Amino acid sequence: MASDRAQSPQATTEDPRATNRDKFELELEFVQSLANPYYLHSLAQQSILDQPAFINYLEYLMYWKEKDYARFIHYPHALHHLDLLQHAQFRSEMKKDEWREFLNQKQYDHWRTWYEIQEFIRVTFLIMICRVRRDYPGITSTSVAPTDPQETGVQLQ
Repeated sequence: MASDRAQSPQATTEDPRATNRDKFELELEFVQSLANPYYLHSLAQQSILDQPAFINYLEYLMYWKEKDYARFIHYPHALHHLDLLQHAQFRSEMKKDEWREFLNQKQYDHWRTWYEIQEFIRVTFLIMICRVRRDYPGITSTSVAPTDPQETGVQLQ
């Protein structure tokens, strides 16, 4: 399957698109694994985060923050952690159990409150729409709002 293609020298020379796809999938999976504080802690305890070759690889992976690549990321914390891994202090702190737990708790708190924030934004938006419809009955959801204040009939103060 995918691993067979990656190991086969014929796949490399015969089908470069398959090779690129395999590399893309492998790097995507690795970058997404960076969202897991326990995985980062494990890498730190094994001193993998201290290896210069690995640090260079983390720097190379920063291209995943570009819009064309970031859209494939399912776990946004992975990109945040990739940023943090660019700093030696963060890499050394990840060896500590307390730091792993702190990062894990922060991540959990973000996920827990994200829905509440999204719901607040949705409700606020609906209230604004109701007020606009109440105060400006001629405006409908299908009409295009003019940008010139004189066209809206709104008095500027």
